[in-house]
Amino acid sequence: MSTTEPKSSSDEFEPETLEAGGEQSPAIVDDAEVAAPTAAPAPAASQQSQIPNGGLQAWLQVLGAHLLFFNSWGIVNTFGAFQAYYESDLLSHESSSNISWIGTFQGFLLIAIGSVTGPVFDLGYFRSTLSVGAFLIVFGLMMTSLGTEYYQIFLAQGLCVGLGTGCLFLPSVAIVATYFSTKRALAMGITAAGGSIGSVIYPIVFRKLQPQIGFPWATRVLGFIALFTLTISVLLMKPRLPPPSKTHSLFDSAAFKSMPYVIFSIGLFLAFIGLYIPFFYIVLAGERRYDLPEDLSNYMLSVLNAASVFGRIIPGLLADKSGSLEILTYCTISAAIMSFCWAAVHNLGGLVVYCLFYGFLSGAVVSLPTTVVAGLVPELRLMGTWMGMSFSFAGLGLLIGNPIAGTIINVAENKFTGGFFFSASTVIAAGVIFVGVGIYRPASFNWWKKVTGTQREVQQ
Repeated sequence: MSTTEPKSSSDEFEPETLEAGGEQSPAIVDDAEVAAPTAAPAPAASQQSQIPNGGLQAWLQVLGAHLLFFNSWGIVNTFGAFQAYYESDLLSHESSSNISWIGTFQGFLLIAIGSVTGPVFDLGYFRSTLSVGAFLIVFGLMMTSLGTEYYQIFLAQGLCVGLGTGCLFLPSVAIVATYFSTKRALAMGITAAGGSIGSVIYPIVFRKLQPQIGFPWATRVLGFIALFTLTISVLLMKPRLPPPSKTHSLFDSAAFKSMPYVIFSIGLFLAFIGLYIPFFYIVLAGERRYDLPEDLSNYMLSVLNAASVFGRIIPGLLADKSGSLEILTYCTISAAIMSFCWAAVHNLGGLVVYCLFYGFLSGAVVSLPTTVVAGLVPELRLMGTWMGMSFSFAGLGLLIGNPIAGTIINVAENKFTGGFFFSASTVIAAGVIFVGVGIYRPASFNWWKKVTGTQREVQQ
């Protein structure tokens, strides 16, 4: 039996019902196939596929995932503070581009390892993946505290911590996606806000403690904070769906037969090339270009990250009403415009305004893609795999973006504008790609539906 229900604007990417091993989501099939009714699921499967969309257990998963973001994106976003310290002290003999490779490689692993951890999550190994990631982060920070040479810092902070964060990122958003559908963007936004809060707390702790107790112990304190908060996540989080009866590969070729998915993944690649360049260089720009005191310049990174907290939650609320892709596109293009405005910033007031707006907008660009991809997935059991594959594109972009900016930016001559313009160019290109996804799928954008008069009903 089939029923027909109009889709709300907030759910254009989100299937009404997702099954652990079930039918393809009607929301992502071609228009010609929409009219074909899908078979009714078996009673057991239907019961299993009931998504809570709230309740104590569901919101505890959000809290646990929030803390995972605190220790994954939060640590990666902290590297701007480390970059400033390394350039002025521990690794002052290395170039800005070389030092940026540490944080860039860390960020690349955070995202790219999802191509492995996503499918591993789908196979039911969530807790094992979480435990390994927690260990690697804490161990890597402790080893970083002992480093004195470039290769030691790269292996400990770039490789070890990066692998640990990669074990946490995709499973954290994938598990939240299985508990929510109608409130998914809000839940994802609260989850992603953990990264922004960590990005505020970790740099402040490091900057306050490093002059007093030295680099080694300041870094160890970060490790102890990570140990405590990650333990809470390990105790709280629980997968909702049982492991599948059949295994599947780490790669799902069917994903690349979905044109919206392919186009969106290309957009993610372009977005992450430039998105984090301001985060890596804002501290140095404050010191060198604007002649700010060291403490005040360091706080610019905290302003960026604090604004990002609101940028991950408020757009999530709007996305549940207007659609995740639509809000993501607006925020992506607006973030690029802000970086183009960098050349017009000449004083502290302008710099603070830039940090507030760019931090807010970039927060949405980080948090909303997971919601968009979750809506493109045809079966819930493939959530981790599709997310991992898509974010591998983002990881590659993050890997190459900051080192390229490092070669464009001339710290010695206080020339930062070229690097920020490069950031803006790649991010606005991503925004154009996201518009292309909406045009390819007219039901994705409310404004496009109004222009074209496109109406679409989804039969289940």
